Amino acid sequence: MVEAEKVAVVMGGVMTFKTTVISMHELAEAVTQGLPKQSLKRTVQRVYSEPKQVNALVYRLVPEATYKRRTRLTQVESEKTERLARVIAAAEHVWEDDQSARQWLTTAHPELANRTPIDCAMSELGAREVEELLDRLFYGLPS
Repeated sequence: MVEAEKVAVVMGGVMTFKTTVISMHELAEAVTQGLPKQSLKRTVQRVYSEPKQVNALVYRLVPEATYKRRTRLTQVESEKTERLARVIAAAEHVWEDDQSARQWLTTAHPELANRTPIDCAMSELGAREVEELLDRLFYGLPS
């Protein structure tokens, strides 16, 4: 399991939370209260650098008009953001290189029914599947 602090860093760290998040309790509290909308954009920017790709993924999670209108995400949207950040943090941990993690997250994988890990991470069950695959890769277990 990835540390809460690493997940928070993916979402923007101190710029997002106004403090250093060091525990799962602190992270859960922030998610429950609703994250700032920029946490979603910062999370997606860890994977995509092109503004068009960033916006496409952001608007898959929160409709464009809603995203532009609000300053904070709802609890459900915050949970989706945290889930995505958790998968990204796990990939960065396994690959020990942001660029390699980015490439892995955006490349179709046979163990994920030829879907990309980032697409699988859109649902809770898909994110679990990606995290299990990352664990197998990290520990050198056969997939």
